Amino acid sequence: MTDTPTASLYDGHQRLEVPPGVESVDLDAKFSQLLFRASLLGSKLAEQKQAARAEQRELLGVLVEVDDALAALGLDRELVALGRGAGIEATRRRLLGRLAKAGVRPMRLEGLAADPALTEIVGIEVRPGVAPETVVQTVVTGFFWDQEVLRRAQVVVAAPESALAPVEDPRIAELRPEGPEPEGPETVEPSAVAADAVEPSALGPDSVEPVTVDPDAVEAQARPVPPRVRRHARTAGKPGKRGKRKK
Repeated sequence: MTDTPTASLYDGHQRLEVPPGVESVDLDAKFSQLLFRASLLGSKLAEQKQAARAEQRELLGVLVEVDDALAALGLDRELVALGRGAGIEATRRRLLGRLAKAGVRPMRLEGLAADPALTEIVGIEVRPGVAPETVVQTVVTGFFWDQEVLRRAQVVVAAPESALAPVEDPRIAELRPEGPEPEGPETVEPSAVAADAVEPSALGPDSVEPVTVDPDAVEAQARPVPPRVRRHARTAGKPGKRGKRKK
């Protein structure tokens, strides 16, 4: 008996030839191989995408540094005097516009608490009435890239007034003796010493009296005798030859 609907499907069409050995193919094994190849292709595409994003990030970082250079040039007095300030500012606005289209936007951190993931603290400043660790000044602007941090900001934060006060080392406090501090040496006025001087006559027999020195006697003893006088000096009891008189 002929199947009429099936036969009608092949009317006017050529039947496909079945390759030899297809009936013996393990479909489960072939499907597993296909999934493995797809996984390898996905991993390769992910690596390529990650490398491309890293290159894009590096390029955006260079453009951010160019913005820093333009900002510094805009503060140059010589360039401003030459009329280049307006052109530099226009170039900078155009660059920031391109960065914004790429998802790069500057950070606005003044008045917010310093976050280590977003900021790098390069200084502190005492600000009365401002909570500690609050950003009070941005030294280098930070930037976001989509949901990532392209570059952290360098900021100055507020510090309490006690932060600048000298702090004593606790080890010194441990070595300090307990109780009242010893008093320093008593100072004696010269007038009090003169008033309390004791006369030599009032000293006891065991006391040593002061020795009086005659300056003239000391000078006479220290005075050297000329060599000629020493050579012709007379000896006691012997008259000298030149001292003899003729009768």
